Amino acid sequence: LLRAERASGSDQGAMIDEYIKNGKIVPVEVTIRLLLAAIEADGGSRFLIDGFPRNTNNLSGWQQTVGTKLTLAGVLMYDVAESVLEERLLERGKTSGRSDDNIESIKKRFVTFKSESMPVIEYYRHQGLVSTFHGAKSVDEVWYETKAAIDAAEVKLSAA
Repeated sequence: LLRAERASGSDQGAMIDEYIKNGKIVPVEVTIRLLLAAIEADGGSRFLIDGFPRNTNNLSGWQQTVGTKLTLAGVLMYDVAESVLEERLLERGKTSGRSDDNIESIKKRFVTFKSESMPVIEYYRHQGLVSTFHGAKSVDEVWYETKAAIDAAEVKLSAA
């Protein structure tokens, strides 16, 4: 959603682009507005939201805006060594066209993840909602484990 908004050429897209280039987190109200618009436009009942909430401000904003209107079934956490992630992101940067797939932005993203995103992961872990996967395994292995976690979450939601 953020990349699509960046590509739209809007003022909001330019603002999002600056945040991302600097390895910073886009303001919560912008992200929530985009997420809720996408959810409403889709009209479905199940959503996989990638990379949100990224910090406690995002989490608080989501809880205040959405409350109990939507149910969180789980959080998928992929654990991969920074050196492996760096290599993957630099390789992706050769063809992605993403302005943040460079060594400076990547290192900033790692720092931001540890300081801002990990507290959110721990919050959800305390609630028993985090499924952790070793992301350095093969794509097929990671997908198999991820699909099992999603299937288990679907069963849990259906039973509620």
